[in-house]
Amino acid sequence: MIDPGFPYLSAILLAPVLGLLIILLLPHQNQRAVRWVSLASAGVCLVLSVFIYAAYDQPAGGLQFVERVPWVRSLGIFYYLGVDGINLPMVLLTSIVFFTGVWTMWDLTRRVKEFFALMLLMVAGVYGVFMSLDLIFLFVWYDVSLFPMYPLIAIWGSTRKEYGALKLTLYLLAGSALVLPGILYVYFKSGLHTFDLVMIAQAGLAPDVQYLGFFLFLFGFGVLAGLWPFHTWSPVGHVAAPTAVSMIHAGVLMKLGAYGVLRVGMSLCPQGLMDWSPLFALLATVGIVYGAFVGLAQTDLKYVIGYSSVSHMGLVSLGLATGSLGGVSGAVFQMFAHGVMTALFFSTVGHIYDRTHTKLVPELGGMAKLMPRASFFFILAALAGIGVPCLASFWAELLVFVNGVQRYPVLGVLAVLGLVISALFMLRVVQKTFYGEKNQRYAGAPDMSGVMVLPRAMLAGTILLFGLLPRLALDLINTGVLPLVGTFK
Repeated sequence: MIDPGFPYLSAILLAPVLGLLIILLLPHQNQRAVRWVSLASAGVCLVLSVFIYAAYDQPAGGLQFVERVPWVRSLGIFYYLGVDGINLPMVLLTSIVFFTGVWTMWDLTRRVKEFFALMLLMVAGVYGVFMSLDLIFLFVWYDVSLFPMYPLIAIWGSTRKEYGALKLTLYLLAGSALVLPGILYVYFKSGLHTFDLVMIAQAGLAPDVQYLGFFLFLFGFGVLAGLWPFHTWSPVGHVAAPTAVSMIHAGVLMKLGAYGVLRVGMSLCPQGLMDWSPLFALLATVGIVYGAFVGLAQTDLKYVIGYSSVSHMGLVSLGLATGSLGGVSGAVFQMFAHGVMTALFFSTVGHIYDRTHTKLVPELGGMAKLMPRASFFFILAALAGIGVPCLASFWAELLVFVNGVQRYPVLGVLAVLGLVISALFMLRVVQKTFYGEKNQRYAGAPDMSGVMVLPRAMLAGTILLFGLLPRLALDLINTGVLPLVGTFK
């Protein structure tokens, strides 16, 4: 039963914070305790997220599990949390990727305490962004989620890790520098003396305010969403990051950008969306096609997934740019499906790299015989990435393509072409890496153990569950998107 007085969202938000505090008190030598505290924090978040996802009252719709407490009343700042059909799937996505990411890094032996402490801090920031309905809190949590990325990549990463960490940080801070002026702009122009996102959206902003406001939010948050041409930090960051950080980076952090465009930009500036939607759709389509063609030339598995992510996040942006119920719902579903898919990708590639010490496609071959379990998970993720029916991404991509072609016929057709190219390069990678002649250098490389299969099986099971039963996500998502698209005129 639901306890109406229990702060479910605060419990999810504070679980990683509490885990972080406990880890800081533990001695460096007690690595086992650090791992278990991290996993327990992630487990609490996962259980509570599944509970509120199942308990959400879809017929009632709207914001639920709301917590609102004055923080700085003189400035109109409130500790204001709530979930609806838009951000509740993102909370569940974060919990799934967080839990499986901690489990995936169980064998880490270098500076374990610092790694998991930074990881928990980053995830707390992610939860804060997805749950916060106060613009100041949302912005603070947004920056909290970004800052740990630099040390996590620079210390524990590989493949030009310092360069990747610095480039990622500079790009994302540049985007953040546009978000804050946008927040202050709508705060002063609303005349309401509040940072309450819901209140400002209900009151409405003048058309000229929305025009500039949406521009700032589109390109401020769009940098993190991998919007072309501001995407170049993303593949580099994917390649340089350690496995669990790549999982959260591609699976969750990029969704913060798209979520920011949707929750802040589109809800506060619906007319601004209509003004900027042709440019938004054009940049999204260029990203889809560009990511597909560049991915076709890659030989590093992480770069393949990185450019695939640029292409798939372009689909999210195209769906948002349509401003239609099907397009926006498909975009939200794609954010969820892509997040789980890329987490499975990077988790599996991390295992292959740990055992073979290479991510280069030409150096691998016949891995399906050498590592059948790892091969199965990679191939399943690849099939999800190319939109195979009965896998979660299929329904999301179908909605985006149908609505994209209806709203922007030429761009919609080009987006479909991008998917075809993506299928070609993904199938090429699968053929060259997992089939063909075996590389005898890796004949003795161990496959995943039974315990380490479980986190990948959770991700694979989620892809299959929401692929076979898409209504588990779409019915919920529609309750949040339907009121929003009614404001787009």
